Amino acid sequence: MNQLLLTPTDTLFFRDGRPMEGALAGHGDAWPLPTVANSALHAALHDALQSSLLTGQAHRHDHRRGTERHLKDIRAFGSLVSAGPFPVGPEGTWFFPRPLDLTGITLAPTLAPRAQTGCSSLPAPLSATLVSNQPPTKTAPAKAWLSAADFTAYLTGSDSPPQSAVDDHDVFIAESSIGIAMDSTTGTTREGQLYSAHSLRLREGWKIGLLASTDEKQPDGSRRELLGQDLFKTGRGHLILGGQQRVCTVQCSPASPIPLPRGRHDGFALTSAGEYLVKWVLLTPAIYPAITQGTSKRDRPRNGHCGGWLPNWVDERTGQVLLQIVDEQERLRRRKLNYAGQGYRTDENATAIAARLVAARIEKPLPITGWANGDDTLGDESRSGAKSTHLAVPAGAVYYFACDSAKDAEALAAALNWHGGVEAGVSPAPSGQSATSGQAGSPPPPSPIRNRRSTLLGEKGFGLGVCGTWRPHPGTPSPRSTP
Repeated sequence: MNQLLLTPTDTLFFRDGRPMEGALAGHGDAWPLPTVANSALHAALHDALQSSLLTGQAHRHDHRRGTERHLKDIRAFGSLVSAGPFPVGPEGTWFFPRPLDLTGITLAPTLAPRAQTGCSSLPAPLSATLVSNQPPTKTAPAKAWLSAADFTAYLTGSDSPPQSAVDDHDVFIAESSIGIAMDSTTGTTREGQLYSAHSLRLREGWKIGLLASTDEKQPDGSRRELLGQDLFKTGRGHLILGGQQRVCTVQCSPASPIPLPRGRHDGFALTSAGEYLVKWVLLTPAIYPAITQGTSKRDRPRNGHCGGWLPNWVDERTGQVLLQIVDEQERLRRRKLNYAGQGYRTDENATAIAARLVAARIEKPLPITGWANGDDTLGDESRSGAKSTHLAVPAGAVYYFACDSAKDAEALAAALNWHGGVEAGVSPAPSGQSATSGQAGSPPPPSPIRNRRSTLLGEKGFGLGVCGTWRPHPGTPSPRSTP
């Protein structure tokens, strides 16, 4: 992937869905969501296409209509994938949202699950609540952002203070401004209609970090990475990010290795009850929509799911993890069946992972929305208008799992870690499979983003997470969910 470092030339405006009138101030000073960065890259590729800056991307033939269609329609550049944005400090250090079970001055978690007995108000399928090991307080001394090194130390169980954690005000500040509403039909101001807005200004030396790549098919059948080879082929460029046409200068370079913290892939804590404890921490938000029970478009039964805070790959009644271990041959067979419009049994040629969700730490959801500038001439395939609003689980959320064996714990980590559990000295395993030990002294393997555990918008950077281990609250038995 490409590493893109964005330096704003002015303040940035990232408005949410709330109106900009009355006492509301626009709320444009929040850290940008992954959809904002991904949309900015899409727009830049479309602009470059119209300016003939992209090699071999002029036209394509629409076989369904028998016409030549310019690639500027919304179906173009579907291979674009991105991750971020994350704050990048003056020294080039990447920072990531603090895990929500970390509220003290050290990297040791201050919240731990404790099994509930008797009556409980916990939502199904949770069987444990989080209890603090610190005295009650109204303020948390923990910083809002951890560096990659501090995040890795947290995952390995360090109890030392963070070395380079920062708060929001260390990264950016909010600036207020007053404007006059414009009439879109006449291009003039609307008398008496003033509004206030908050914008985001980065501190001196701070940048916005992105990871992105494309794999566009060329007319000769080859593949081309358009960002590093065309759009930012000189290593520099410009990108319009957010609202009000604000511009950022871009530094582009290969991301090797990817600067995200790496999760644990083995060595998980073992309880006296024989359970191996795995926790999953979100680096980016994740979206889990509600699914209605019925029949899929391939005439296969579809199970319902509540969605929301609960991942769609967790059974809403028992907490059982529904992810499975599937080898590459079976995965290829399933892709061919999907391409042919046929269905398959999800348990066919697959091995289940014996793991259960027992606790979770989640804050208020994030509303994800936007506006689609579609092509109405394509019919129902592309409609202009407001996009559907989704409520996303925020970054930093922590999910706690109990696994029946060490093999199941390693398989779960391989399925949840963004890198699939691949570490230095460890052989890369197929996606969804557990990694095996490699030869001592072997060079570090590549670290592609293998897993994006968000049901929606994974290609835009949602659902990236890393695994660690956890221990029950002192003096309590290991939690075990009851079906």
